[in-house]
Amino acid sequence: MSSVKQESHVNVPYKALTIAGSDSGGGAGIQADLKTFTALETFGTSVITSLTSQNTLKVDGIHPVPANFVAQQLEAVLSDIGTNAIKTGMLCNAEIIHAVAKTLCKFYPESAKGPIQNLVVDPVMIASSGAALLDSSAIETLIQEILPLCFVLTPNVPEAEYILKNAAAQTSSIRSLEDMKLAARALAKLGPSIVLLKGGHLPFFKSTGKALTPEQFETIDDLSIEMEELVLIDLIYDSRDDSFEEQHKEFLRTSSTHGTGCTLSAAIAAYLAQGLEVHHAINKAGGYVQSAIRDGLTVGKGKGCLNHYHHVVPRSIERQTKYNPHPLVNHLLRACAKDWHEYTHHPFVQGIQDGTLPRESFIHYMKQDYLFLQTYARAHGLGAFKATTMAESKAFAEIVLHIAHESQLHIKYCERWGINYEEMVATPESMANVAYTRYVLDIGMTGDLLELGLAIAPCLLGYGQIGNRLYNDPNTVRGDANPYWEWIQAYHAADYQGAVDRGIANMERQAAIQQPSEHRLKKLEEIFRTATRLEVSFWDMSLHRL
Repeated sequence: MSSVKQESHVNVPYKALTIAGSDSGGGAGIQADLKTFTALETFGTSVITSLTSQNTLKVDGIHPVPANFVAQQLEAVLSDIGTNAIKTGMLCNAEIIHAVAKTLCKFYPESAKGPIQNLVVDPVMIASSGAALLDSSAIETLIQEILPLCFVLTPNVPEAEYILKNAAAQTSSIRSLEDMKLAARALAKLGPSIVLLKGGHLPFFKSTGKALTPEQFETIDDLSIEMEELVLIDLIYDSRDDSFEEQHKEFLRTSSTHGTGCTLSAAIAAYLAQGLEVHHAINKAGGYVQSAIRDGLTVGKGKGCLNHYHHVVPRSIERQTKYNPHPLVNHLLRACAKDWHEYTHHPFVQGIQDGTLPRESFIHYMKQDYLFLQTYARAHGLGAFKATTMAESKAFAEIVLHIAHESQLHIKYCERWGINYEEMVATPESMANVAYTRYVLDIGMTGDLLELGLAIAPCLLGYGQIGNRLYNDPNTVRGDANPYWEWIQAYHAADYQGAVDRGIANMERQAAIQQPSEHRLKKLEEIFRTATRLEVSFWDMSLHRL
């Protein structure tokens, strides 16, 4: 008895083609492109222009594919499968560029009148490791034969400078947003309808809008510039109506950037293949890449690569990296920035800084603070009780010991202010103190370790931040001229800062274990924000002796 095998056919609605080099390390080139196509639900095909021997540390070999075989691959794909969008990446040499241009013109005769619809060109010239990926003699061929066919061109700043210099269109460096606009217009005159000039090599200070100097950019990896102060601008120029669109994004401090340009151009091609309008496609592609960088992967000893499947297991906070060792804390400080500033720059704190805080307010604060410390120690003891591992119990217990030590210093310090122990413990607890301490204990009783950690974090982190800021601020009144100088020194001291570090490590460890969902992260933000506002109430109580 014979059987007939039935075939089932699934139509592929979206198809995208990459013409690029192969990255043996898997982070860039056709590997990154095909991962991107797949992640964005687009069927990917490929034409390989070169083989590379590379890893996360270096490119140590490039083997171009014969130009006639590149053309043969391209003919094979377009004559049978076809495509809805094409991206080019590493084209390697003039012969390959010419072969690609000639074959594209054969299948897209309309190119004689202008750009091929949905052709995205990523002018790959230099690897992130510094290795040359485009023969210097090939740049003229790229300008003359590929750019006139290009619909969307996606250079970074160094690539834009190099193209314009070789086209004798512009020789000056790009050092400002205005320079970027001039460069984008000049690039469009070479053929592309749309120029996406990427700003990753030219970050701006968020506060002033000024670009980093080349010298400052060179030092960015050593964390000499605060992450939150920087923003990058990707500039979209549409030559069809002479319009500009600026995409402002957070500048992400991470080493996991290998394959960024490949991934962006591939994502644009995928979205164009799906029929999205070009500006919409570029914006969606930018968001995809930003998230892929934020959730980047460390796969070797050198530069990490993007996580092309970040949306499969979405993360609410970044991975912990050397550039961002405290992703949860940094997220919370950004999310609660207004309340945090009100807390850490409260008039009570400013009075501590310049020594003008009324003596009666400080004495009232010191009495209430001792009562607070008692409950604060109980909260950490509750954390040790609820911990499920010896390491976690030890971490909370160490902070309890630090609080006990701090309370003894507190008593001795109060004696110098004329406050004896009996008077201090007999002081009625203020309503602000009651509200704050009971909130912390309630979270500790009903929540888990991470929630408890966030309820007590504003006190621990805030005093450490205030101590460091006031100690290092040249405007702080110091020594005998400021009656509160010893208080400032105490919270700047190594033992207190060590406690802060241990507390942060506890929270980050719990967050890494739990990987909170977006919904849960909102709850964690609210706990941190509420505790921060209760700190503000504590300062209000102290200042006005309520």
